[in-house]
Amino acid sequence: MGWIRRRPATVKKNLYEEWEVAHLRQLFDHYAVDCVFDVGANVGQYARMLREKVKFTGLVISFEPNPDAAAALRRSARGKSDWVVEDLAIGASDGTATFNVMKASQFSSLSTPRHDEVDIFAKKNTITKSVTVKTENLATTLERLSSHYAFRRPFLKLDTQGFDVQIVTSARDAVRRFVGLQSELSVKKIYGDSVDFRDAITTYEECGFQLSALVPNNEGHFPRLVETDCIMVRSDLLSA
Repeated sequence: MGWIRRRPATVKKNLYEEWEVAHLRQLFDHYAVDCVFDVGANVGQYARMLREKVKFTGLVISFEPNPDAAAALRRSARGKSDWVVEDLAIGASDGTATFNVMKASQFSSLSTPRHDEVDIFAKKNTITKSVTVKTENLATTLERLSSHYAFRRPFLKLDTQGFDVQIVTSARDAVRRFVGLQSELSVKKIYGDSVDFRDAITTYEECGFQLSALVPNNEGHFPRLVETDCIMVRSDLLSA
């Protein structure tokens, strides 16, 4: 009977991914999304998921400040006119900041790691080096890129390891130009700047969005839930 105990982890992983893909496909089609801001792109996992599984054919703009990850992104996007790579961090302000590169690159962040609430990522979420990176406020970036690429119905994906809420609250007017957003929520805080998931959802609602879906994204850590993604839609579109 051992196979019964092992099987749910595989099933759960597939279900999480299938649910996210199905929901994004329906949402992008319903709201005619023509551009995705892939903020915290790492090496392009989300962009590839959009192309290969969601079947999104619009413009993807990937933002990644980690120099090594950004270089890998550029190699993947080479020759693709519908995939643009920006070597910068979307942050609270325009300028520069110290960016922490972690042992596992997907944990890299403008924030510092913490392990007091949960320690399962302690080995991976450890600083190996810090680099100075360019930062832009979301409003600056949106104005610059919308005038160049002429998209009309963008979607905002945030995966900045503890900084998502700061990005949104520092650009409250600009964020309302996105038809929806996807953000990683902290059930357990693993960064110094992490915001409790309940407070994050409340903040996004105050900024003009309503919850559309929740997608757990840390399968394999049963029975804990450490993080989950929220997918939200701009409130005025729900009444249209």
